[in-house]
Amino acid sequence: VVTEPATEPAANGSKPAFVSRSVLVTGGNRGIGLAIAQRLAADGHKVAVTHRGSGAPEGLFGVVCDVTDNDAVDRAFKEVEEHQGPVEVVVSNAGISKDAFLIRMTEERFEEVINANLTGAFRVAQRASRSMQKKRFGRIIFIGSVSGSWGIGNQSNYAAAKAGLIGMARSISRELSKAGVTANVVAPGYIDTEMTRSLDERIQEGALEFIPAKRVGTAEEVAGAVSFLASEDASYIAGAVIPVDGGMGMGH
Repeated sequence: VVTEPATEPAANGSKPAFVSRSVLVTGGNRGIGLAIAQRLAADGHKVAVTHRGSGAPEGLFGVVCDVTDNDAVDRAFKEVEEHQGPVEVVVSNAGISKDAFLIRMTEERFEEVINANLTGAFRVAQRASRSMQKKRFGRIIFIGSVSGSWGIGNQSNYAAAKAGLIGMARSISRELSKAGVTANVVAPGYIDTEMTRSLDERIQEGALEFIPAKRVGTAEEVAGAVSFLASEDASYIAGAVIPVDGGMGMGH
């Protein structure tokens, strides 16, 4: 017997009522993750963030977590559950990059990025899905990258990991959407962060050549896409890739 999910579509063109959810953003203590956490908190959700010892930004509940450690992921979820209830929306944002030419890409470097960016996202999604299935509501949002579909040179490890998130989101959606649990990917392009600001000026200018919008995106624009996917309005969106890249990756 298939029961109805916890969220029903709004009737007669009315706007769905806002529901404050228990949210966990991995790597939500800085950069894009912080912008996402702050936006979701501003929306009215209860937001927790993971960090690796640096502490949580003001106004957000923080838990120490290394997504490459399954036990650490479980402990983090337990802390969040005790503080604000079972996680209903999880944003898998934590990750690393270790770029290198293919010929110089060591197996260790390749596996390290896969473990953090893809397997880490799996650990987080799997743990979150327990309570989501019981509640018959859940939003799993992976932060991908234009590199996952476009393919950027010197990023064979990073591109493979981000491409894997798309397949995983679609598999999860096919399996769990009937239980009211969806999985989607937000794929940022060239975004203004501490990392991109530190790049050589020539690299920054070169990147703009591939962006039809001819500007760098903001972390807040990425957060806006996540905010929508976490909302009641996104209840019928599953297995999608939402690009936030100024047109950089269109057609892929």
